[in-house]
Amino acid sequence: MASGGAVRGQRASAAVDLQIGQHRIRLSNPDKVLYPRAGFTKRQVVDYYVAVAPHLLPHLKDRPVTLKRYPDGTAGPFFYEKDAPTFTPEWVTTFPVPRRGGGPDIHYIVINDVATLAWCATLANLEVHPFLHRVPRLHTPTAVVFDLDPGEGTNILTCGEVALLLRQALAGVGLQAFLKVSGSKGLQLHVPLNTPVTYAQTGHFALVTAQALERAHPQLIVTDMAKVRRTGKVFIDWSQNSDYKTTVSVYSLRAKRDQPFVSLPVRWDELEGAGKNANRLYFDVDTTLRRLADVGDLFRPVLRLKQRLPQVSRAGHGRPRNLAKTPQRAPVVPRTSRQGGRRRVVVQKHAASRRAG
Repeated sequence: MASGGAVRGQRASAAVDLQIGQHRIRLSNPDKVLYPRAGFTKRQVVDYYVAVAPHLLPHLKDRPVTLKRYPDGTAGPFFYEKDAPTFTPEWVTTFPVPRRGGGPDIHYIVINDVATLAWCATLANLEVHPFLHRVPRLHTPTAVVFDLDPGEGTNILTCGEVALLLRQALAGVGLQAFLKVSGSKGLQLHVPLNTPVTYAQTGHFALVTAQALERAHPQLIVTDMAKVRRTGKVFIDWSQNSDYKTTVSVYSLRAKRDQPFVSLPVRWDELEGAGKNANRLYFDVDTTLRRLADVGDLFRPVLRLKQRLPQVSRAGHGRPRNLAKTPQRAPVVPRTSRQGGRRRVVVQKHAASRRAG
């Protein structure tokens, strides 16, 4: 499925060549509308990623990414692309990751420069989904992530209630957390570590923490992945802390709606000050760029802050006792990627299964 075809009802526009750094990149059909409600075009998507690159690239450095491409815009089907396409330019960095179950390695794209970021955008790659590790340390996550997903009957403000409870629990064991809106329905908390740790440890800690909060607030929080149990509650997705899962990047566009909202860091006082106005927690492209010019990268500490996980036994009885009081089973963490190869997984928009973030 090529990204250059015209959306039904639109006339294809002439391709243009973009000079990005030392590289010339062909942008086909730049006037194609990818976000219908906003009339936001492919050229504007590329321009946004080029503009936000100084703030985004440090968070993508040396991280393999999964592409999420919308060749006909947010109203059409999309597909995930794990393996770098065969037409990937030679100057684009890739890194081989062993395939779960054997077979050829998966060559993930690594976005370390603005030209690569822009080239991905020319493919109608609206969302950027990096791993929690950096190459070549494929089993060493740099953070713990809690993805807060509102169930039916709840919204981003309900996620905010859970985020504040989670922040308090983490602070109780000496961990600082940073908040961002997902740009879709929920919120995500990042707990930077930047110290030696394994996915088995981070996944277990996230599970224990989430289930402790579920026990304390059973009417508000659920950790079961079954969607039938999420009505009226917020799902804390602890399973994002696996070496085969990606989470939408800070400053990435989202394609969940037909206007370009951004996954953006927010301050805790902004969350508390949102009150009953959920719209205060959604940020479009223009607001994002103005905000970055005013306050800079609120996620910068995530890159360097060093923290260590508290001791939590696999039986669940170790420290901290306020996070783990009953036996819990540690999550099973695969040692190699389970993602597919060059085959594309196409998902119809109306039937999209939930992925990371």
